[in-house]
Amino acid sequence: MAIFTLHRGTAPLLISLPHDGSDIPDALAPRMTPEARRAPDTDWHVSRLYAFARDLGASLLAPRHSRYVVDLNRPPDDVSLYPGQNTTGLCPVVRFSGDPVYLPGQAPSEDEVGQRVETFWRPYHDALREELDRLRAVHGRVLLWEGHSIRGECPFLFDGRLPDLNLGTAAGASCAPATQARLEAVLAAQTDFDWVANGRFKGGYITRHYGDPAHGVDAVQLEISQRIYMDEDTFAWDEARAARTQPVLRALLDAGLA
Repeated sequence: MAIFTLHRGTAPLLISLPHDGSDIPDALAPRMTPEARRAPDTDWHVSRLYAFARDLGASLLAPRHSRYVVDLNRPPDDVSLYPGQNTTGLCPVVRFSGDPVYLPGQAPSEDEVGQRVETFWRPYHDALREELDRLRAVHGRVLLWEGHSIRGECPFLFDGRLPDLNLGTAAGASCAPATQARLEAVLAAQTDFDWVANGRFKGGYITRHYGDPAHGVDAVQLEISQRIYMDEDTFAWDEARAARTQPVLRALLDAGLA
């Protein structure tokens, strides 16, 4: 069975959803705590949230498996993206709550982590690079949009309440200044949601590694607080909330492509 899905579009836009997957392999589940088997730290429903982008001609890339198997938005050497702050790793052993992923003595060994990188991490990144190269060859430039979501309050990871919309461009390094200015203009013009640029979430490994505006790749991460499109406690999709959110996402993608 495929470990990711890739819809190839026609526009210079690739939407990567590296935490959309929630599957836990049958061989791994018995080693995990009952709470972790539910994959609570999934970026729930982001594929559904961005499904409209197919009509824009976007390519969409999404994995099948949970970030607990391997986090596709972490570097393969597992160097921290936020030094000095609580975070989770390449093969997380704690959840966003700070509670363990694994039962005692069941965490993956270094060799197992390496195997997961080769089996799950590398194929996703190979596909991402190949699609970026394809789109750039056709259009000259490409926008890589990293779609993420997270519970709006995670005391283990950050203090207080996360803004509704969190734009990350590696402090301006991963995209052209004009692109960031257009995106911030969209955020400033809408009145439904609060937002921040390069706050707690500045962009993960994918944004930082692939963003190369000097050579035609603008990379942007948008971390969305899940409260604006779903129920954070039950993980249920909320159609009314999503209907308010999606027009803002579309305006952002249009601005990024302008």
